[in-house]
Amino acid sequence: MDLYMMNCELLATCSALGYLEGGTYHKEPDCLESVKDLIRYLRHEDETRDVRQQLGAAQILQSDLLPILTQHRQDKPLFDAVIRLMVNLTQPALLCFGSVPKDPGVRHHFLQVLTYLQAYKEAFASEKAFGVLSETLYKLLQLGWEDRQEEDNLLIERILLLVRNILHVPANLEQEKRIDDDASVHDRLLWAIHLSGMDDLLLFLSSSSAEQQWSLHVLEIVSLMFRDQNPEQLAGVGQGRLAQERSTDVAELEVLRQREMAEKRTRALQRGNRHSRFGGSYIVQGLKSIGERDVIFHKGLHNLQNYSSDLGKQPRRVPKRRQAAQELSVHRRSVLNVRLFLRDFCSEFLENCYNPLMGAVKDHLLRGKAQQHDETYYMWAMAFFTAFNRAAAFRPGFVSETLSVRTFHFVEQNLTNYYEMMLTDRKEAASWARRMHLALKAYQELLATVNEMDMCPDEAVRESGRIIKNNIFYMMEYRELFLALFRKFDERYHPRSFLRDLVETTHLFLKMLERFCRSRGNLMVQNKRKKRKKKKKVQDQGAAFSHSPGELEAMWPSLSEQLLQCAQDPELSVDTIVPFDAASEVPVEEQRVEAMVRIQDCLTAGQAPQALALLRSAREVWPEGNVFGSPVISPGEEMELLKQILCAPLPRQQEPVEQDAEEEEEEDEEEELQVVQVSEKEFNFLDYLKRFASSTIVRAYALLLRSYRQNSAHTNHCIAKMLHRLAHDLGMDALLFQLSLFCLFNQLLSDPAAAAYKELVTFAKYILGKFFALAAVNQKAFVELLFWKNTAVVREMTQGYGSLDSGSSSHRAPVWSPEEEAQLQELYLAHKDVEGQDVIEAILAHLKAVPRTRKQVISHLVRMGLADSVKDFQRKGTQIVLWTEDQELELQRLFEEFQDSDDVLGHIMKNITAKRSRARVVDKLLALGLVSERRQLYKKRRKKLVPSCTQNGEESPRDSWQEDPEEEEEHLPEGESEDESEEGLPAGQVQGSSSLSAENLGQSLRQEGLSAPLLWLQSSLIRAASDREEDGCSQAIPLVPLTEENEEAMENEQFQHLLRKLGIRPPSSGQETFWRIPAKLSSTHLRKVAASLSQQEDEEEREAEPEPNPEIPGEQSPSEEHRAEALRALSSARKRRAGLESPEEEAPEEEEWKSVPKKRQLLDSDEEEDDEAGRQAAVLGTPRIHKKKRFQIEDEDEDD
Repeated sequence: MDLYMMNCELLATCSALGYLEGGTYHKEPDCLESVKDLIRYLRHEDETRDVRQQLGAAQILQSDLLPILTQHRQDKPLFDAVIRLMVNLTQPALLCFGSVPKDPGVRHHFLQVLTYLQAYKEAFASEKAFGVLSETLYKLLQLGWEDRQEEDNLLIERILLLVRNILHVPANLEQEKRIDDDASVHDRLLWAIHLSGMDDLLLFLSSSSAEQQWSLHVLEIVSLMFRDQNPEQLAGVGQGRLAQERSTDVAELEVLRQREMAEKRTRALQRGNRHSRFGGSYIVQGLKSIGERDVIFHKGLHNLQNYSSDLGKQPRRVPKRRQAAQELSVHRRSVLNVRLFLRDFCSEFLENCYNPLMGAVKDHLLRGKAQQHDETYYMWAMAFFTAFNRAAAFRPGFVSETLSVRTFHFVEQNLTNYYEMMLTDRKEAASWARRMHLALKAYQELLATVNEMDMCPDEAVRESGRIIKNNIFYMMEYRELFLALFRKFDERYHPRSFLRDLVETTHLFLKMLERFCRSRGNLMVQNKRKKRKKKKKVQDQGAAFSHSPGELEAMWPSLSEQLLQCAQDPELSVDTIVPFDAASEVPVEEQRVEAMVRIQDCLTAGQAPQALALLRSAREVWPEGNVFGSPVISPGEEMELLKQILCAPLPRQQEPVEQDAEEEEEEDEEEELQVVQVSEKEFNFLDYLKRFASSTIVRAYALLLRSYRQNSAHTNHCIAKMLHRLAHDLGMDALLFQLSLFCLFNQLLSDPAAAAYKELVTFAKYILGKFFALAAVNQKAFVELLFWKNTAVVREMTQGYGSLDSGSSSHRAPVWSPEEEAQLQELYLAHKDVEGQDVIEAILAHLKAVPRTRKQVISHLVRMGLADSVKDFQRKGTQIVLWTEDQELELQRLFEEFQDSDDVLGHIMKNITAKRSRARVVDKLLALGLVSERRQLYKKRRKKLVPSCTQNGEESPRDSWQEDPEEEEEHLPEGESEDESEEGLPAGQVQGSSSLSAENLGQSLRQEGLSAPLLWLQSSLIRAASDREEDGCSQAIPLVPLTEENEEAMENEQFQHLLRKLGIRPPSSGQETFWRIPAKLSSTHLRKVAASLSQQEDEEEREAEPEPNPEIPGEQSPSEEHRAEALRALSSARKRRAGLESPEEEAPEEEEWKSVPKKRQLLDSDEEEDDEAGRQAAVLGTPRIHKKKRFQIEDEDEDD
């Protein structure tokens, strides 16, 4: 910017600062006021940052502010003002403009401000300026908290911000033109920081627990100091060149030499003997030009191999939105003394500061004390310093703060969040992609550190690594992370370095997972599956309640007398009555109908004072429209209004009920919900590897393979290993049969330095050999080269076309023949106009040749053009709400006809003309006043004893179990539990029948092998009885099955029938998951029921007890004595559990421990009763039912 265009007031203010003469700066008397004026000018600058540009062009910071800072630091007010001005002037350009401007004019101003910032950075690269800052900061940190003032804290923060701003300025590579091992401006700035002692102050701030408020500032400064450094290279500084580094350099030089020699040979062959004017013209046979003739080539034959149809054409322009992302981070090797200083700083930081600083930063992030996106510095520090620790001298204790499962979860959550934000926030997609790269790098270093822990000689470190691996391999999110990143990889936003890190991290994860699985017999992992669940919507309908109009008229005289007395009562208060629900989602203005319903309920319940108080309170809340009466209403009018409310058919909200078979067809009233079901399954590594057999993932690997010359040897190895896994381990080599990949193989095989890529060359020859072997059998393989393929196409290529259809014929709908289509059209035209009939059901009833589903028939009708949409055939269900007069008379006639039968509702449903759901019929019967409560419509059950299981052809308990559910549950209209239907029976009779049924059902269940779940049920009942005796109060207790065997038993219908017989309540619809022991069952009853479960088994054991040896009277063999003693111990233990034996009678029982393999540690322990039952079963010699358990294996991992 031209100085002559500078604002006159700004120029006068800058002139009033002072002047520099012979290295000494002379400040003016108004220097402090001038500095404050400059701060005020910067505060009111426009969007082009004109004041900032004018001050940068005048070089105010270099010529005035820095001399004032170094020579007049004793003037504290002036020093503080200069620091404030410097912090503002050195603010990053991205913060000034918000983002990189896209408008050319504004972008010019952005670049101009960036140029001035680079000049400021070069001016600060001196020991003198940082020396003043370090001394000031040291004096402030010497003050204790009781002596430190607020302005001291502000000055500390401003100094840290000034250092941050200077380090944040990006380097101007075009202007500096520095090579590796040369001192750049950033290197000189770091050296000035080191000489001034600022690095020691940063270490102190990082390690001090009293200075944790500056932790985020310090972490940001440290990250900016090391942003151009490579941690692996930095860790090896000063140790001499390692043999591996020397061999790598020799290999690179050899590759360059071979390529140079190949180019020389090519140039020698291209030199022709004839003059260039006589090169000749040739016809390329088989290659057509624009017309029908062959191409004419006007150059020498040695140039024919470079011929392309694109020669001379204008290259196709790629739009900016489709261009590949550019690399932003550039690593360079600093000068040696700077690298030595940085290496020592890293070592001290790891030893003393890393754990406390990272803990404080994580606390700030979790508590929301940090600014937006500050977690990126946390993840950068985690990646950089763990990599340095791993490369220098691996000590897990130095990075223990971030070496946990919670850190893995934190990084994974942020990585997923960045990935989702990149998809939604398209304008800032590049920024989110860079944050994704930082999170991925942190995740990679965490995995590498855990992998390094397996090789540590310390057993405790190896054990910690096993625990971390066991957790991250168990959770499904960590296994699905890489698949999601590969599928959503976008070259427009992710640079090539992101893809390289993703490939290397995936290789490391697969290697660790494969080794972990190989060292264990079986690995149980978490599995999540989304299941669609249909939920009944809550309906608002004008359903009448259980009082008929005649009953309401008879009820009104007594209510009117009470209301008149309450109206004359002066003590009636409405202050405590609130007519609306403040916590409801329905607005208060829309709750008037609910208030009327509440008044109606109070009247029907005989609560006249509450009804009158509620009416008056509602009148005050909703005075508009005089819905609840006018403010000056008379008592007579008030009585008439209450009578109208009592007799009015108000709409009531119906609670969701359990759907029966007919109500499930009401598709319009149902909404689908996705419920995530969490379960466990045995992990198979090959099945997990098959998830990577996708064209999207193979395409990403092929993209990275294109730059095999620039890739490191490790990156090329990771690519070859993954492709080899897909081609060899999974047998999907045809997945790599793609023309672009073959062109890459051709380039690789013809490379003069192909000897340096032996692994890639070997793999390319393997794939090409497989392709030509397949092409000899399948001639269409050459056409398949043009397309990327999925696993289904690969199978058809290798096993023959049509094999996929034959292999999945059971899952694919059969083809419609012309005869079937004609029959379908005839049936549709015949039944489409029939009222009261489902067209599709009628068609399905006549289609007998090939079984079809409803969906297949509807889809084919739409495809044939006979119907417009699938929605035309949606089931209407039983959504008939309005009843005609004839239907009401028919319902009344049917009720009078069958009211004396055992199943009133069942006979009505069979004989009614207009088919409706049970719920609709029950509601209408209540509305007509034919029944007063739903209980009158229950099916009447005959009380009979369950016959015992005999061998003489009598009825078995299983037969009775198969008949009872129909008698008990089939005709319950609203899904009420069995407990409610049994309330009318005497308690002793119910308990006696349930105990008798429990014995027979328990015997049948034991014969089916459900002894362990019965024992668990018995112990749960006894535990519930004990709790109720101790607490003195009872509440419903859920039965939670903790083992897989108990879960399967709870799903068994016969076991559920046993639970109902014992009085255990099933879960209510939509609100509960587990069966519950009702609160009304007493502890005595629970103990009797628990004792009845074991009574039958005790009888079997007494029958099975061996008799004395007939040959030797009065004697028993040792084995029989041992068996009898075990039987007595078992019987005593069960009686003790059932509460039938006192603690004094308990006999000591021997504990027999089952031998467990030495290298296994049981993770999921069973119940104590289950272990005791297993030991008793071992004593008796009976087979024990084994349960599936998860074991944590402690074998050492094998080296790769």
